[in-house]
Amino acid sequence: MPRQLHLNAFLMNTGHHEASWRLPESDPYAHVDLDHHVRLARTAERGTFDSLFLADGPQLWSSVAQRPAGALEPLTLLTALATATEHIGLIATASTSYNSPYNLARKFASLDIVSEGRAGWNIVTTAGAGAARNFGLDAEPAHAERYARAAEFLDVARLLWDSWEDDTVVADKAAGVWGDDARIHPPRHRGTYFRVEGALNVPRTPQGYPLLVQAGSSEDGKRFAARYAEAVFTAQQTLADARSFYADLKARTARAGRDPDHIKVLPGIVPVIGSTEAEARRLERVLEEHIVHEHGVGRLEELLRLAPGTLDLDGPLPDDLPSEDEIEGAKSRYTLIVELARRERLTVRQLVARLGGGRGHLTFTGTPEQVADTIGRWFAEGAADGFNIMPPVLPSGLETFVDEVVPILRARGLFRTEYGPRRTLRERYGLPRPANQHVTARTPEAAPAAALVRHP
Repeated sequence: MPRQLHLNAFLMNTGHHEASWRLPESDPYAHVDLDHHVRLARTAERGTFDSLFLADGPQLWSSVAQRPAGALEPLTLLTALATATEHIGLIATASTSYNSPYNLARKFASLDIVSEGRAGWNIVTTAGAGAARNFGLDAEPAHAERYARAAEFLDVARLLWDSWEDDTVVADKAAGVWGDDARIHPPRHRGTYFRVEGALNVPRTPQGYPLLVQAGSSEDGKRFAARYAEAVFTAQQTLADARSFYADLKARTARAGRDPDHIKVLPGIVPVIGSTEAEARRLERVLEEHIVHEHGVGRLEELLRLAPGTLDLDGPLPDDLPSEDEIEGAKSRYTLIVELARRERLTVRQLVARLGGGRGHLTFTGTPEQVADTIGRWFAEGAADGFNIMPPVLPSGLETFVDEVVPILRARGLFRTEYGPRRTLRERYGLPRPANQHVTARTPEAAPAAALVRHP
């Protein structure tokens, strides 16, 4: 079968553009409206997307004056969406910096069971002093330390997901035996960051464990992705940079002893779509006109580690910015934004406008055919296995993409026309179900996903 795209819908309240909430069509309270999210999930499922994704962080993002702030906890929200959808994968962001492996492994196992094998985990190593102070720390841990903790966290989580063998439950009523204790494997882990004794209190799930997603593109992030990630969300501004990142990550994955095809690279794209180029440009201008530049400048100064009032709105970025080595949080995004400003000689005002739509992700403005052309070119030229679709305005941007771009991709043979038999999220991404690390030769193959969890 010819290689086909993977599409993920990145959902963010009224849309990814920071001014989207100010449009007449937008609901300023959409971020806490379950019906809004159900509508978005069903729209993405109508477009046969592989998955949808919710970002998250353990702190209040930016100023509440700027845009709708705060969000429903993603695992809770995705559990509700699991009951409102049938096929689409459900990916939640959760931090390894401010969680414990046992609780988080249990939550993702529960979502995977409730959704019948559609759970995914976007693994983040949370940056920022604000988040650290919410958990009793005076400052954020160092970048390398956060990734070292994340690696141990993943190792423990996988031990927990494998602590039940697939056929642990016997359910022998005549003998009075419900399960086989010999097939329970407590981790008894003693490590640098965690001590975890007992087995998980949830059986092994339809997928074995959730699809593992990662979004960091720093050196530490790429090393982590090569070892653990099965899908990578990345921000790339040019085809050349995207191809370089793609080739590097695939090579790192092979050197880590994994199949490079078992890590899918999905750059983000913010598609501003109009029936004509002129209409698309008009929509782009409307959004830019609603940006409050003071908010954007403040956010940019924070990201660049500059004192408030440093940046001149109509001037370039200063020459004496901190180096990437001096940045402890969001290293790859810092580098991308600085290089974008330098390469295109943008003023701060222009840079704020460019970042207003996708915070460093590629923003593409054009007709449905032009959007499909760009997606197809990156896919064909070794820059992507698919895309993280980030509509600037929701729900209209997602509806337009599904109704006008997806049919073009289907007609070109680049994307599925239907889901087919119900399958797990791993299967949709072309990934195998991981074998339980405790299973011996007596169980040469994992049990079928449908047989893993029996419901009364």
